[in-house]
Amino acid sequence: MKIVFLDAISMGDASLAEMAALGELTCYPSSTAEEARERVKDADVACLNKVIVDQAFLDAAPKLKLICEAGTGINNIDVRLCQERCVAVRNVAAYSTDSVAQIAWMHILNLSGRAFHYQKFVQSGAYSKNPVHVDYAHPFTELAGKTLGVVGMGAIGQKVAAIGLAFGMKVIYYSTSGTGHCKDYPCVNLPELLHQSDVITIHAPFNERTAGLIGYEQMRMMKRSAILVNTGRGGIATEADLARALDDGLIAGAALDVYVREPLPLDSPLMHLQHPERLLLSPHIAWYSTEARARLAHEMAENIRTFFK
Repeated sequence: MKIVFLDAISMGDASLAEMAALGELTCYPSSTAEEARERVKDADVACLNKVIVDQAFLDAAPKLKLICEAGTGINNIDVRLCQERCVAVRNVAAYSTDSVAQIAWMHILNLSGRAFHYQKFVQSGAYSKNPVHVDYAHPFTELAGKTLGVVGMGAIGQKVAAIGLAFGMKVIYYSTSGTGHCKDYPCVNLPELLHQSDVITIHAPFNERTAGLIGYEQMRMMKRSAILVNTGRGGIATEADLARALDDGLIAGAALDVYVREPLPLDSPLMHLQHPERLLLSPHIAWYSTEARARLAHEMAENIRTFFK
């Protein structure tokens, strides 16, 4: 069995030994569309993270039987066309739940606790020159008693919500699918969530229901003291509108780990704020813990093993 991993650099130092034991594994750090077509021509299995699977890709891979997505989202794969070609598609769900929840809370705590301001205040020497022992001009507020609004109450949303309860927060959520299946917390409509929440955290897939879900008008509904965190998918909160809302002071702060284009372009409005201190950015790292990548590698190998059984 020939297995090719077309953008294995995304796995970092995670061991792929379990996958290699299943066949002849060839790993490429990255692949352009043209390179990918050349590299899959004799492959039985294609593993990929961001490589686009379209008609040209499948036309170049007559022996292909299985595509393994190195992640959960499969927006990069034309699944309908794969079904027509009898090429199976397998992703990996739930491998990054703890990892993403941790980074979401890293952002929530850093924003609400003014972590980066205090770091700069001390390291710049301003604290050393301060007349008293505390930065009296910049207090923070407690999360206890505040409302956490979760957009998308799947496995990650539920993990984030449980941590919110531990902080003494009230939890509400908006179901982007419209099902409202989780009965542990009140399910509300989007305007209610925007009006009520002190912290809004996004954990939803990107699809026709969530694209541009939170734009400038929705941010106008939020409390001016509220913060918005997106570790779900880029484009759910409109980037240009978010930049404008932050500079206009519609909301107190925001944090993003995901973007419409990745890596984030230098000309993005997010990179040119008048008030950059209101925005925290991380490089799509929430899924990338050492432990999450180990689970991902194992589950990808399991997908291959199970399929060929």
